[in-house]
Amino acid sequence: MGAVVDTLRLTAEDAKGLLERGEVSGAELREAYRGAIAERDGELHCFLRTVDDAGGGGVPIALKDVISTKGVETTAGSKILSGYVPVFDSTVAARVKAAGLPLLGKTNTDEFAMGSSTENSAFGPTRNPWDPERVPGGSGGGSSAAVTAGMTPWALGSDTGGSIKQPSALCGNVGLRPTYGTVSRYGIVAFASSLDQVGPIAKTVRDAALLYSIIAGRDPCDSTTAELPEAVRLPEGDSLEGVRIGVPKELNEAEGIEPGVAEAVGRALALAEELGADVAECSLPRSVRYGMPCYYLIAPAEASSNLARYDGVRYGPRTDGASYQEMVDRTRDDGFGDEPKRRIMLGTYALSAGYYDAFYGQAQRVRTLIIREHREAFERFDVLACPTSPTVAFRIGERAADPLAMYASDLLTIPSCLAGLPGLSIPCGLSEGLPVGLQLIGPQFGENMLFRAGHVLETALAFDTVPERWRS
Repeated sequence: MGAVVDTLRLTAEDAKGLLERGEVSGAELREAYRGAIAERDGELHCFLRTVDDAGGGGVPIALKDVISTKGVETTAGSKILSGYVPVFDSTVAARVKAAGLPLLGKTNTDEFAMGSSTENSAFGPTRNPWDPERVPGGSGGGSSAAVTAGMTPWALGSDTGGSIKQPSALCGNVGLRPTYGTVSRYGIVAFASSLDQVGPIAKTVRDAALLYSIIAGRDPCDSTTAELPEAVRLPEGDSLEGVRIGVPKELNEAEGIEPGVAEAVGRALALAEELGADVAECSLPRSVRYGMPCYYLIAPAEASSNLARYDGVRYGPRTDGASYQEMVDRTRDDGFGDEPKRRIMLGTYALSAGYYDAFYGQAQRVRTLIIREHREAFERFDVLACPTSPTVAFRIGERAADPLAMYASDLLTIPSCLAGLPGLSIPCGLSEGLPVGLQLIGPQFGENMLFRAGHVLETALAFDTVPERWRS
């Protein structure tokens, strides 16, 4: 007992080994992470609340605050849910609890997971561990920054249009958005129901695969879930022999991709060839051209429907009014921030009489074309590759007043999300001293192939996930 725990470098798999060999106790491991939170979270603000959970003796975990946790406040980063304490666990929270993973706390998020920088949280922004003057990405910036800062060995986030993959890219760690339907959405605060998906954030691909194996699988509480066609495999090996990697021209040459990002991704793809992969160019013209406008009709429309339940009647704070309608209006005006209001109005308009078919209906037809285009690409390739984010982490406040510039942060992650496909972001280098993410996209239920390719590349790239300012 009593081994020194370096939480900045300790992977979840290594922590599991320490526990199994009896080199540390569960209490000592939890205490090490609580110490890291006490040391660093004052600067970074990754956690909205911490929990002293001694209920499991396994590797501790943090959960994004859209994941309902019995007896622990769950706000989705919004004032309209302040003080809401669920009386039940979401399915993913129940599964990590059943696996013996004690909860360290709930992490910060853009309000209702709407954002690309974690600046939209009603409780203040999270900061990037590599440079606290910059954003950690969003909406899951709290989870991603906490993993990089050694405050938790792994975490769960949620991804609608890039909210796991993009912050993982900006913080320099590994993030998986699973195939839609492989992880239950029961007990997740809904944003856009046909897009939302929970997934792991970790230091390594093997850690991400291990956590995915815990949370994935059919759930009778969520009718959209499916059984995995094969068991999750922890990746091994050092060769990409036989792996066909497609490089979509439009996703790698899109407007706004910074030169340093393109160079780092190009080096990673060249390395993939050296490791035995067959790398060739392909094309996804409709997906890139129409992905953003399609997403920003479908997601706000579904958000408009989902967020209609917040009326001050059943839960959350209430602002009184002279009538029922005035009470609801005042509660929503006080409770929702600017970004949810923006998306609610956009979505309500898209669903309104006379516009439904022209906007929401047409977007769904375009989504079908995007699904078909990806399916055709996977007839030739096992994996598609491109940057995760067009840029490295930008400065806090830099895009806050320009929603279109903020939305462009998800340009490269949105198309595969619309298609319901799995995507894995791994760090592939630095640009301007900040992490660059490589996005690997797989076919439906293609997680094992992503884990294999990601693990081999990750090992060969040997990226140091510890921010330079903390390296001894």
